[in-house]
Amino acid sequence: QVQLVESGGGLVQAGGSLRLSCTASGRTFAIVTMGWFRQAPGNEREFVASIGWSHPTIVYTDSVKGRFTVSRDNAKNTVYLQLNSLKPDDTAVYYCAADLEFSAPKIRRNYDYWGQGTQVAVSS
Repeated sequence: QVQLVESGGGLVQAGGSLRLSCTASGRTFAIVTMGWFRQAPGNEREFVASIGWSHPTIVYTDSVKGRFTVSRDNAKNTVYLQLNSLKPDDTAVYYCAADLEFSAPKIRRNYDYWGQGTQVAVSS
């Protein structure tokens, strides 16, 4: 089992920044990839970014490239998502997820464990 806890969400104005954190516990040695997804009201959960737990591969969805940065601190079992130049369209609940196998990082069903989510709201 892997437990994931997100934090760092909040309400910001357009153009502002937030840093989300996701701390993993349990069988963290088994994690291959950590992903960030988001879900806006009425929409499906969509891929945002991913980072290898012990390999350097980083992937972003096109809409956040140049604005969001994913990183990790293995000593703290934590991954981060830095959100800059936020737009109202970025408003959503943001989830982190853990994949225990080498699989396509953008595919939601490939992830085995999910956090509870943290709300990000961007006002115009």
